[in-house]
Amino acid sequence: MGMFNNRKRWRVPAGQEPTDLDRKVMAFESRGALVPKRSLIRTPEEIEGIRKSGVINTAILDLVGEKIHAGMSTLEIDELVYNYTIEHGATPACLGYEGFPKSVCTSINEVVCHGIPSAHEILKEGDIINVDCTTILDGFYADASRMFVIGETTPRKQQLVDVAKECLEIGMKAAKPFGFVGDIGNAIEQHAHKNGFSVVRDLCGHGVGVKFHDDPEVLHYGRKGTGMLLVPGMVFTIEPMINMGTWKVFIDSDDGWTVVTEDELPSAQWEHTLLMTDHGVEILTH
Repeated sequence: MGMFNNRKRWRVPAGQEPTDLDRKVMAFESRGALVPKRSLIRTPEEIEGIRKSGVINTAILDLVGEKIHAGMSTLEIDELVYNYTIEHGATPACLGYEGFPKSVCTSINEVVCHGIPSAHEILKEGDIINVDCTTILDGFYADASRMFVIGETTPRKQQLVDVAKECLEIGMKAAKPFGFVGDIGNAIEQHAHKNGFSVVRDLCGHGVGVKFHDDPEVLHYGRKGTGMLLVPGMVFTIEPMINMGTWKVFIDSDDGWTVVTEDELPSAQWEHTLLMTDHGVEILTH
């Protein structure tokens, strides 16, 4: 169990009686667990807003899947994402975020994440590409990414893509109410290593929904029973980045965004926005 020795995070508002949920979380906190702030528990109205944003986000990635092909530039992917998002009354969260210049991240082969779409970057047979899209609708955020294989690729690259997806699925199964974030990372790391792959440690999943990035930090490696307590009502991403070679990465100094594997071997990633319920996670970006 992760220890937390600072002042209490879970606070019942003055004048309110503690609910059963309050009592359960406070019992974990009294035993030294790192618990979320109560403000991270989303209301039914907030959950519905995030879910509606997720519908658009999913439709965008479906559209990319229909259109993506060899000979297409990553700038064309960006234009698809921007146009669909705006036409449906939403906003691409990436555009302008901390200076990011495009509406979506397109990360090919050895690029782990945050690849910037370009007219000069042309997809070719055998490439694997991650398309990472975040949508804002009425102030609510949904965040997901998918891998796409251009034509046929090598057996090992295909296995990397498949295992990365399995890692996401295994991580979702490991995410249980009143379990811990470390349970997710431990399950993902074991599966990746069993298949001869590594897990990026410098980037992680995150809380999302009313902000682009929030608590908890969802590491994709680690020990069971560590990290933040998972409480029903929390919304967060799981987005394991799985590498063919070393887990180490560097940021391209030319643009300050593009994250690349240190050995320049391929990487793959899948991501969903998830709601923790009383029974496990619900996918909001199906």
